[in-house]
Amino acid sequence: MNYTLHQLEIFYKIVQLKSVTKASEELFLTQPAVSIQLKKFQDQFHIPLFEVVGRKIYITEFGEEIALAAKKILDEVSAINYKALSFQGELAGKLKIAIVSTAKYAMPYFLSEFTQKHSGVDLIMDVTNKAEVVRALENNEIDFAMVSVIPKKLKIERVQLMANKLYLVGGKQFSMNTKTLSHKKFEQLPLIYREQGSATRNAMERYISSHKISTYKKIELTSNEALKQAVIAGLGFSIMPLIGIKNELNTGDLQIIPVTDLPIVTNWNLIWLSSKNLSTVAKAFIEHINENKDNIMQQHFKWYDQY
Repeated sequence: MNYTLHQLEIFYKIVQLKSVTKASEELFLTQPAVSIQLKKFQDQFHIPLFEVVGRKIYITEFGEEIALAAKKILDEVSAINYKALSFQGELAGKLKIAIVSTAKYAMPYFLSEFTQKHSGVDLIMDVTNKAEVVRALENNEIDFAMVSVIPKKLKIERVQLMANKLYLVGGKQFSMNTKTLSHKKFEQLPLIYREQGSATRNAMERYISSHKISTYKKIELTSNEALKQAVIAGLGFSIMPLIGIKNELNTGDLQIIPVTDLPIVTNWNLIWLSSKNLSTVAKAFIEHINENKDNIMQQHFKWYDQY
């Protein structure tokens, strides 16, 4: 056996993503380069690691076992690298964060300076819906989460970051002859919803329910970007977070439609389990947020004040 760490990394990434193409993209390699290394790795075993059916790759039971061993080896190598950096006086380790999909427009600004300053910190950030974020937090799979609604069933600590404003939004095709849209007119709009488990959808449903608005049509989409494009195209209207539509408002592709009791205003929060044994990296990140959050918001989100 003469396989390399590089081959282990490639194989493990393919197992994770079930795709050579996606693995090559995440590893910043060409697809042919990944395929060559995968073949060289397979050639060292007499038992198949994977099967290709049509255009899909399927990992064999033996391949899954090898992937588990590869993960342990790669984790140990990472630990060696982190320890070496630590002995040199550098902050080193992994920072794991899960964020709801609309938080992707904000969280990178709170991370940028920290990761630039500490090159030994590896960031792992999962972008998903609120239900999955809470599940990852509850299962202690992450250090932090960024959410706009605090999960009630968990004992958490938090740092409040910035306001989260949700408005009724339509495409540029829509016109109205009153300053504020009545609830009767609201009921005539075809509405587009995010998927179940989304905090944005929950906020939208609470608003509609509390104002006894009867909706007649529903379209459901599983990402904020898809929803935004649907509204731009004129498929319908939605209650959306302001943070994700800055450019579209500037270009005029989207417009905020004034309605009574909107916007809905909550707050983005960085949260973690109260019982979490925070790593040195995690503690340093909290310190960074507390010291710099006001400056970050002033520098990058001053435009918020226009709405």
